[in-house]
Amino acid sequence: MSKTSLNILAIEPYMTGSHRSFLEGLRDHSRHEIEIWGMPGRKWKWRMRASAISFARQLEEVETAPDVLFVSDYLDVATFKALIPQQFRDVPLVTYFHENQLTYPVKDESDRDYQFIFTNITSCLSSDAVWFNSRYHMEEFIQALPTFFRRMPDHVPEDVPQQIREKSSVLHLGIAAPQSKCKTAAAPGTARIIAWNHRWEYDKYPELFFEALFRLDEKDFDFRLIVLGESFRYSPPVFEEAAKRLAHRIEHFGFAASREDYWKLLQASDIVVSTSNHEFFGLSVVEGIAAGCYPLLPMRLSYPEIIPLSLHADCFFSTDDEFEERLSDLLIAPLPPLETRLAAVAERYLWANRIEDFDNEFEALFELKNSFVSL
Repeated sequence: MSKTSLNILAIEPYMTGSHRSFLEGLRDHSRHEIEIWGMPGRKWKWRMRASAISFARQLEEVETAPDVLFVSDYLDVATFKALIPQQFRDVPLVTYFHENQLTYPVKDESDRDYQFIFTNITSCLSSDAVWFNSRYHMEEFIQALPTFFRRMPDHVPEDVPQQIREKSSVLHLGIAAPQSKCKTAAAPGTARIIAWNHRWEYDKYPELFFEALFRLDEKDFDFRLIVLGESFRYSPPVFEEAAKRLAHRIEHFGFAASREDYWKLLQASDIVVSTSNHEFFGLSVVEGIAAGCYPLLPMRLSYPEIIPLSLHADCFFSTDDEFEERLSDLLIAPLPPLETRLAAVAERYLWANRIEDFDNEFEALFELKNSFVSL
């Protein structure tokens, strides 16, 4: 494939956190010219329902059409394409799914809003291509569609899952990490530092993590604790409890002041832990590994996909009880000598090694769409 340079317009209604770092990393490493339009990451329901109107009107002020439109799952693509000026409707559009509203966990299934599920579905149908951030994510979403459609009273669109599958592919995102090697075993007598770097929400199952630490603390296991990640107004109460009960163990507790501070805290840690019941990709874990941490992860979700099979026995636990057992072993025994293989895992997801896939897919989409338009 020739190395064409395209003009790409990236549209993100929820420009914060991992969505922001993803787009900025893509822009900074791509051979294509990428312009980013974003809205502040708040009030996600309003963004999904209304941002298409604002972005369509913004596009009315653009004189030259981009070569590709690249949008996230927060954009209502069907509404957006219906509202944009006619001259932009043949521009190839790809939607990148960081998450989806069909399989995103909710505390009570009755709280799930079908409008947002249909926004994701019609966005897929209205896009020229759909990219998911993991194979696990893609398969979970597509396989859940038939069950969801069976809730309809009639006129069930039986061919939609296949239509979406035919235009879907997997593109793992990239990370921009400082150059660092995986850590060697801690010096004798040095307490290991455990890092939690996930959102403070119930789907990350923080209760399993902190309850295990409470018991290890009572048994006088020697460890230190760094808790990172974004907190929310209604974060699980176990975080407040942990801040009090483990105060004598804590090195840091709360959102890092900057990305530089975030990486420094991760690099100071020895073990990165996940107990999640929900994860579409696993960015926090990949960043922890890139910072030199040893991962301890549940054998579920996207994690078995991003960690090579040869490392599964060392890095995964299967049950809640096994989590505490494995963590206690990591605190008192030498860490398994996996530095080289873990470094290879992190290297796999650096933007320098991911960008070629994105750039080639952008170009292939552009060439394919234009070949049809020219017929």
